[in-house]
Amino acid sequence: MKPRTRPKPNAKPGPRFHHVLVPTDLTERTEKALQLANTLAVVDASRITLVHVIETIEGLRFDELRPFYRRLEKKAQSAMSRLARRVVAGGAQVESAVAYGRRAEEIVNFAAAHDVDLIVLASHRVNPSRVNRDWGTISYKVGILAQCPVLLVK
Repeated sequence: MKPRTRPKPNAKPGPRFHHVLVPTDLTERTEKALQLANTLAVVDASRITLVHVIETIEGLRFDELRPFYRRLEKKAQSAMSRLARRVVAGGAQVESAVAYGRRAEEIVNFAAAHDVDLIVLASHRVNPSRVNRDWGTISYKVGILAQCPVLLVK
């Protein structure tokens, strides 16, 4: 194992994460994740992307439900804008995006396609006596499948 080197006393810390992804289910739990992402982002050198995945209904063509999906997307964009204004004061640039499909897969695909350095994801507390029940959660799947670091916020 290679020993860690300490930074030089006069060295300025460099950017830690240039692109941080914060998946959101549009609930208040996302607020903690976004606050942490804002803390980890470097002022004027980073961007934070909020992404909401609208789960599509299997067996039905997307076009059949396009008006329904558009209404959901509009509500999601509005909620993400309010969340970003409330949490992020100055600092990193905040963007939002909506994806369609299976949530865990789309989060991982979005991160890979957009050069995300870190995913900060809200998660619930795991009951130690029922650990097996929580293995199928979105946060667990993203943590396993993502090619970049994943930070779970509880």
